[in-house]
Amino acid sequence: MGLVEIASENSVWRGIDYCNNKKVLSWHKSGSQEYKGRVSGSDNAVYDVCIDKEHPRKSTCTCPFAEGRRVVCKHMIALLFTAEPKAKEVFLDEVERWEAEEEQREQEHYNDLKKYVKSLLKQQKNERSYNTSDTTVL
Repeated sequence: MGLVEIASENSVWRGIDYCNNKKVLSWHKSGSQEYKGRVSGSDNAVYDVCIDKEHPRKSTCTCPFAEGRRVVCKHMIALLFTAEPKAKEVFLDEVERWEAEEEQREQEHYNDLKKYVKSLLKQQKNERSYNTSDTTVL
């Protein structure tokens, strides 16, 4: 699993926002799968970030959310997507594809539900017809 997969949804979207708003002040590749950088955070704080793509839980950030914990924060995501813009494109394409598929599933569910309700109404109408045509002879 990579950084994006183990990050919370909020961290991913905030990280994209930070990336888009150029909050990554500096960065460099420090290994074949590692990046180090400095990311501007809230209240003009600057955090030191190190991401390890091969071992994402070893990634670190000095922000209050991630410091001393094995979590992925928005600063890590911002660094990843700044260093690898293609990764951001791939992620956003996947989200767009998933949303389109979800919309299609919702439409299919709606159509199935509509068909089912129509069948119930038809059945109910047939039952009423049957009951009103049923005459009792005394």
